[in-house]
Amino acid sequence: MLQRKGERGSVWSRVQSARLGRTAEPVVHRSKCRSRDVGGDPYRCAVAEPRVEVRRSKRRTRTVTAYRDGDTLIVQIPARLSKKEEAHWVAEMQRRLLRSEAPARPPARSSDATLLARCQELSAKYFGGQCDPASVRWVPPMRTRWASCTPIDRTIRISERLRRVPAWVLDYVLVHELAHLLEPGHGPRFWALVRQYPRTDRAVGYLEGLSAAAGWGLTED
Repeated sequence: MLQRKGERGSVWSRVQSARLGRTAEPVVHRSKCRSRDVGGDPYRCAVAEPRVEVRRSKRRTRTVTAYRDGDTLIVQIPARLSKKEEAHWVAEMQRRLLRSEAPARPPARSSDATLLARCQELSAKYFGGQCDPASVRWVPPMRTRWASCTPIDRTIRISERLRRVPAWVLDYVLVHELAHLLEPGHGPRFWALVRQYPRTDRAVGYLEGLSAAAGWGLTED
């Protein structure tokens, strides 16, 4: 089973880039934004952001780049851009970054039946079909666990909190619980089984970060 405990997390950054075209000066939508002050000059952005830092560069001529540095959104733009263009690109790059950070919709999230089917596929791929569960179902968020398994009746329960995680993270949780059908504890044999899934370490880090960000913390017993 996966349990939450302590507080550990990781921070990920994604970089978004755009090439400037020969278009008219963009229009900035101001209806749902609030003013920011960058370099002593106020501007407005269409999407609220806790902290934004705009860096102008004379070397940069045709591209705009954005990435996160902690809780700050860094937007790098050509020095020649007007303040109105700057405001447009800050809002645009933030929207792109938010889209890129949105978790993918895993195919197994739609129903208990598709969740069971995915478990059967993973069992065949990593365990030679030796640990097909009797049932797998979504359950309301559990207070201390991401998921649980009862080897006696071969049932697996997956927390609703995992419906929005990327597919490869959900696959890790399913593999983790499937391994309990062969090895109830969390000893070396258990982890040898789980680590047949190649993205185990990355998925554990993702869940630790997600859990820490929500104030839970996560560890495997």
